[in-house]
Amino acid sequence: MKLPVYQKYKPSGVEWLGDVPVHWEKMRLKFACTGIRTGGTPSPEYMDNADEKTVAWFTPADFRESLELNESSRKITSEAITAAEAPLFPAGTVFVVGIGTLGKVGFCNQPASANQQVNALLPHPGTDSRFLALLLSIYDEHMRALANSATLPILNQQRMGDIAIVLPPLLEQRSIADFLERETARLEALMKTKERLLELLAEKRSVLVTRAVTCGLDSDAPVCDSGLHWLGKISAHWRIERARWLFKERDERSETGEEEMLTVSHITGVTPRSEKDVNMFEAETTEGYKLCYRGDLVINTLWAWMGAMGVSPITGIVSPAYHVYTPSQELLGDYVDALVRTPNFAREVTRYSKGVWSSRLRLYPEGFFEVFLPVPPLPEQRAIVAHIATETAKLDALREATKRTIGLLKERRAALIAAAVTGRIAIPENTEDNLPGGRHEN
Repeated sequence: MKLPVYQKYKPSGVEWLGDVPVHWEKMRLKFACTGIRTGGTPSPEYMDNADEKTVAWFTPADFRESLELNESSRKITSEAITAAEAPLFPAGTVFVVGIGTLGKVGFCNQPASANQQVNALLPHPGTDSRFLALLLSIYDEHMRALANSATLPILNQQRMGDIAIVLPPLLEQRSIADFLERETARLEALMKTKERLLELLAEKRSVLVTRAVTCGLDSDAPVCDSGLHWLGKISAHWRIERARWLFKERDERSETGEEEMLTVSHITGVTPRSEKDVNMFEAETTEGYKLCYRGDLVINTLWAWMGAMGVSPITGIVSPAYHVYTPSQELLGDYVDALVRTPNFAREVTRYSKGVWSSRLRLYPEGFFEVFLPVPPLPEQRAIVAHIATETAKLDALREATKRTIGLLKERRAALIAAAVTGRIAIPENTEDNLPGGRHEN
């Protein structure tokens, strides 16, 4: 194996790609393929039938960091292919999202199908499918710029086929693809390790908070059975009370709607809407929205079963569909916030929610007031809150550092691919059979 010496470069003819090795060829994408086709969506009876032979059916949701498409979230039966309701593309097809989230690219080493949002590129015998997918993965911004609609970006087959690319000879394509397969696999393995660490940190954080708010901080303190399945054993000197004796519903309304708009989610609790990327419908006026004061408990009625509740850190307004509760002086707001956002508490309030389907359950005040909560002494609540703040700060700092590392690994992966598929780094290859030449620009 020798290293090619790229001593001479030439302008690629594609402005944003810059210079490329002199023996690489510029062409339109359609000349690197024998065809560019689109997928289709078969009738429901041809989908996900476990009793029939099934074929992978890719949608934009199936595209991931790795360019190799191995599994699809949904499958179609072979009858869909026979009935011509969805085309079957051969192994080695390169799939590119052509509607919506443009720029997602992947290749599949087995026959597969796709829906109509995905274009299928059938590589020419002189084009390596892995290399083509790697090359097109750096075209994401360029593809979005070529879209013919701002509201629903669309890159049809003709426009995609006219994209200008630069290709090396076939053996060099394979050498680059082999090199990137090895190197990106190492980076992706590191990313998976870091992502697993994020999962473990989230689990540890949840356990830490749950243990503190339901068991206290003194592991040697006498305990007793709370009588509640979700709570288990608690410190013997803690009280158990129904929510009706600990909270009062607040139903004050804004006269102007000019207060800070707040939103409630199972991930972040109560936060200003201005700090979140919310794309939901917004009412023309927020007059008559519910007032929520600092320290009030807010419950998203529709999503309480998912844990969408929390104590507000500021005064503002919330949707009239939410319910607002004021805690008694026996409870610290920060303690309540930590308690109600535990997974066990969300499961408990689900028992008191109303609805036919689990995804449509609603927690109304009469249900919430039936829930039992632990009530530690106020000094102990303060100690619990302080402990949670200290320990979760350490975990959160490690989480942010891990997320930064993942970000750097993704940047390294993208930079490596871009450098390799444009000839800016030397790739180990057998140069004896890899002579400049091949198809010419059309």
